[in-house]
Amino acid sequence: MSREFTKVGVIGLGTMGVGIVEVFARNGIDVVAMEVDDAAVERGKGVLAKSTGRALDRGKITQEDHDALHARVTYTTDMGDFADCQLVVEAVPEHLHLKKELFGRLDTIVAPDAILATNTSSLPVTEIAVATSNPKRVVGMHFFNPAPVLQFVEVIRTVITADDVFEDVKALAERLGKKPVIVGDKAGFIANALLFGYLNHAVAMYESKYATREDIDASMRFGCGYPMGPLALLDLIGLDTAYEILDTMYKQGRDRLHAPSPIIKQMVSAGLKGRKSGRGFYTYAAAGSPEVVADAQTPAEGTRAGVEVRTIESVGVIGSGTMATGIVEVFAKAGYAVTFVARGQDKVDGVLSAIAKSQAKMIERGRLTQEEADAINGRIMGATERTALGDVDIVVEAIAEDLAIKQELFRDLDQICKPGAILATTTSSLPIIDCAKVTSRPGDVIGMHFFNPAQVMKLVEVVHTVATEPDVVATVQNLCASVGKVAVTCGDRSGFIVNALLFPYLNDAIKMLEANYASADDIDTAMKTGCGLPMGPFELLDVVGLDVSLAIQKELYLEFREPGYAPAPLLEHLVTAGYLGRKTGRGFRTY
Repeated sequence: MSREFTKVGVIGLGTMGVGIVEVFARNGIDVVAMEVDDAAVERGKGVLAKSTGRALDRGKITQEDHDALHARVTYTTDMGDFADCQLVVEAVPEHLHLKKELFGRLDTIVAPDAILATNTSSLPVTEIAVATSNPKRVVGMHFFNPAPVLQFVEVIRTVITADDVFEDVKALAERLGKKPVIVGDKAGFIANALLFGYLNHAVAMYESKYATREDIDASMRFGCGYPMGPLALLDLIGLDTAYEILDTMYKQGRDRLHAPSPIIKQMVSAGLKGRKSGRGFYTYAAAGSPEVVADAQTPAEGTRAGVEVRTIESVGVIGSGTMATGIVEVFAKAGYAVTFVARGQDKVDGVLSAIAKSQAKMIERGRLTQEEADAINGRIMGATERTALGDVDIVVEAIAEDLAIKQELFRDLDQICKPGAILATTTSSLPIIDCAKVTSRPGDVIGMHFFNPAQVMKLVEVVHTVATEPDVVATVQNLCASVGKVAVTCGDRSGFIVNALLFPYLNDAIKMLEANYASADDIDTAMKTGCGLPMGPFELLDVVGLDVSLAIQKELYLEFREPGYAPAPLLEHLVTAGYLGRKTGRGFRTY
């Protein structure tokens, strides 16, 4: 017979603990909330009052429910008050000795069939459990911040946890309106194990001055639809907490990708712990404030000081695929004269009809008038010969990802285009310098990596090689702004910003599946509901295409020689079997 939970205890009234108190009380369960002293209890009360007050103001709960919720919570500084609780959840700071000591004491207070749960996000639950005389009743119950909002809960079972204990906790999580997933006791569990490798990589990218903090964060928000950029997220989590989690994960798995980037420890030592201290990667209006204020690293508005930009009035586009078609439409819509070159008249017609189709949809939705569509079409000219590009100010190529074909094109453009014209490539994986070096004007060659669909996605990665002239970079940054895109700037290395951060994370998810730690469904649930990502890793891999994903992963491994970037064997096997994702009807899932 399963346990009936009518009264639970929560130890620790920081942001997380208070969120957990609110979740229980909102669902009709009486809560005993404990802190070390009266001052800490008052702080916790204040946090709860603020959270429920916000919900009340926004009409999310009624005054009656608000008052009933508070009436269910009893505050204490005495652990003895947990004697008749059926479950106690611990949410104190991430220090193993502290948690073990707490559980040792709790063990002597609660009834023999009460469950003891830890909200740890990274420490070994087994080690906490063996500090009690009955480790069978100890389980991990990892809520995500903010607990009242996020639906995901990881229920961690150790090798000693009794079956009825984790079943009862899972049932309780469902009763609280959560989506629980049961996992084994491994550092980081699902969500943090995948999230923190990615966050650590973003820090390394920032630390090496490869890209600015603003560009790294904008890349993941506008390129992947993430709710927050990685550095802003670390500031929210707290750099001290992030360091502890990474350190614990590294000690357990010895994966170099989890070794905390040195700057994290330096910032923690200097007291720059993120939002809570008022400064982390960004500077905030005050300790605990979400408002970012300008500091010495904030980029100046407008283009680089002292750099004259080139005039761009006409644009050339080469290619007839989805990407090329989208780019033609983006430029023409922004008022530029566009000449595009495709391999035959049928391809030219195909591009024009795709644009007409896209416009018809926009007109139907009231986003475009027929007059505007006619004006856009009047600015577009199709051609089958590259010589038509002799007079344009910039050429953007979007042809096949094959270096030999691109080099042949760049040699040709070098002869055709007027002096001072910029030659840009939309490659997502090839070295841009290899295209630049076959021309007599490597200083005019740059990467302009649009995201698919180009009409919709806001991000463009502006990629300079060691040879690109500063005025070319500034001109392309300006051009992106003029067509309504967010430009981020980085150097010419494999994956640029987005793919270099995204694909190792996807590869880690495949390795987790391969190790039978969790199912594809559970991993996708964890990342979508626990981290607020628009798609789970396996959903995304199937959309991108497993062959494309494998090719990018191989490029990253080849460039960085990082053992952790070696493609997961399971990915290679699926590609070999022809299971490439949605496009073939089968990938990680069957369609």
